[in-house]
Amino acid sequence: MNKVSIKKFNELTIDELYELLRLRSEVFVVEQDCVYQDLDNKDQKALHLFISDENEITGYTRLFKAGEYFDNASIGRVVVSGKHRDKKVGHLLMTESINAILKHFHTSKITLSAQTYLKKFYESHGFQQVGEGYLEDGIPHIEMKI
Repeated sequence: MNKVSIKKFNELTIDELYELLRLRSEVFVVEQDCVYQDLDNKDQKALHLFISDENEITGYTRLFKAGEYFDNASIGRVVVSGKHRDKKVGHLLMTESINAILKHFHTSKITLSAQTYLKKFYESHGFQQVGEGYLEDGIPHIEMKI
């Protein structure tokens, strides 16, 4: 059963922090073979939304209010564990992230930097591409907004 949690940085337990950083590293660094600085001093400003199933974090995003990352509120570090991608965790993650921004930041204007291959996934949640594509850490990305 999926449990959704939303916490500020200082509310995360040490085990939760370790597990979400491990998941980010597992997918963004190892799986995608991308060397980049994941720990960017923005985690302290973010709301951390994660989905767990039987005490294992299966999906995660970090949420920012307007002006902290983009001009609009934003969703970043969207990640789903490889062994849970066929279980619709990504869709639940995005729905919950959008709802959390509405609830906590009182806005429906949201921006994200999407890996280009996930364009249709984000479009299914109401996002539209803005501008041209670009490389971020060697991976093709597009800016998308609701």
